[in-house]
Amino acid sequence: MRLFVGLGNPGAKYARNRHNIGFMAVDEIARRHGFSPWRRRFQGETSEGALGTERVILLKPTTYMNDSGRSVQEAAGFFKIAPGDVTVFHDELELPPGKVRVKIGGGIAGHNGLRSISAQIGNDYRRVRLGIGHPGVKELVHGHVLSDFAKADSDWVTTLCDAVAEHAALVAKGTDATFANRVHLAMQAKGFLTKDDGEKSS
Repeated sequence: MRLFVGLGNPGAKYARNRHNIGFMAVDEIARRHGFSPWRRRFQGETSEGALGTERVILLKPTTYMNDSGRSVQEAAGFFKIAPGDVTVFHDELELPPGKVRVKIGGGIAGHNGLRSISAQIGNDYRRVRLGIGHPGVKELVHGHVLSDFAKADSDWVTTLCDAVAEHAALVAKGTDATFANRVHLAMQAKGFLTKDDGEKSS
């Protein structure tokens, strides 16, 4: 069993924030793969289904970003899911818009949602880093992540969430590099990323 966690803040006012792209990604996974209706538990909302041969629980913590770890720990504890079987989808300032990287463990790069999760379950979980771009100067970061995607961003955001959902079974299976490559190729095909953005084709 796998636990896929999308990070974001609850409520309509945050729904289109850059910080909520993790919510957007798991929403699309649930929709595309016919997961169960969302239900409230574990200080969040969950939906269940299968990706390939893996049973997957999707979780959207409703604790607000800075306390996401409490929700993740509750769900992981209930289902007896080890940190290595937890995958967190989150916004990443240090990647260009639409770029995806996957890593296990490592630093949290100032991300308060990851900080909260690491405090609760340790650091050995998988992170799917969804690039939202950096505003250029540190002082603008807070406003950048908590503001909505611009209308001009809607096409690449939709394409990214579609590609993440389409290839999510590769993450469930643990073939991270193939997943990242497939998403990159989908973004490249629509002209949102170039060949020089760092992924190898296969």
